[in-house]
Amino acid sequence: AFWNTDWIETKRWKIWFIISAIIIIPGIASLFAWGLNPGIDFSGGTLMEIQFTEKDNIDVNQVRDVFLEKGINNPQISLTDSKTFMSRSHLIDNEKYKDLVKTLDEKIGKTKELKLETVGPTVSRDLIKKAVLAVIFALIGIVLYIAWAFRSVPKPLSSWKFGVSAILALVHDVLLVVGIFSILGHFFKVEVDNLFITAVLTVIGFSTHDTIVVFDRIRENLRTSSGNLTDIANKSIAETMNRSLNTSATVFLTLLALLIFGGQSIFWFVLALLVGIVTGTYSSIFNASVIMVLWHRKAKI
Repeated sequence: AFWNTDWIETKRWKIWFIISAIIIIPGIASLFAWGLNPGIDFSGGTLMEIQFTEKDNIDVNQVRDVFLEKGINNPQISLTDSKTFMSRSHLIDNEKYKDLVKTLDEKIGKTKELKLETVGPTVSRDLIKKAVLAVIFALIGIVLYIAWAFRSVPKPLSSWKFGVSAILALVHDVLLVVGIFSILGHFFKVEVDNLFITAVLTVIGFSTHDTIVVFDRIRENLRTSSGNLTDIANKSIAETMNRSLNTSATVFLTLLALLIFGGQSIFWFVLALLVGIVTGTYSSIFNASVIMVLWHRKAKI
């Protein structure tokens, strides 16, 4: 039966690693070739707030169309009230700004500038450093937590190997999400911003939770079962499979609804979460446990 299959037998673990390689390598190649397409948060940009003095209930799509007509791609536009909008976009020079305002006056209505600010590349570089540090600190914290939480595993098993195995599975998830967005950035001009970093950190947390569920069952079975670690891990995965899939399915359906009905402003954020949740479930079952078992291959419990 499906649930009783020995998922991490030697003849099978290579299959899971090959699948992981197939889905990750294109993204890694894209990262080396094209990198990521940084959004306003990481590349600098212009923040403006403009009020229409003679028009109520403005259409944000109409405003966005004017920005796109003037060659200002991927503007982040939101209404602050019925007559005022705020926009964030890539750096706009003075001439382009004047041309934009003139077109808004002509096509929508008379405007009044309320705010005009520029975020320079120095501030953006600082945000990039903080984003990278946030991911690194999260990974270090996870290793330390799992090492502490699994400190009671019997010898010769090591709690540190549980932690490192979980992190390697997380690297798999992060590389997949980042690689996909590198490809999307190159071919569809999708940008990464602070919301993308939030999505990555959320994926790390969810995937860790899923991995710990499996690892915790392995730890419990080590206390009550005899045999080698491979058999115990197989049993533990089978016992937690339903829980992992059911939890992921509920999150997947919620995110799918947001993806379809949530609107353009959160579309790519939700897509990053959706991809991360799927790959996180896969890696928790087929990567994290396999890595840990292979590391302790000859251990007898």
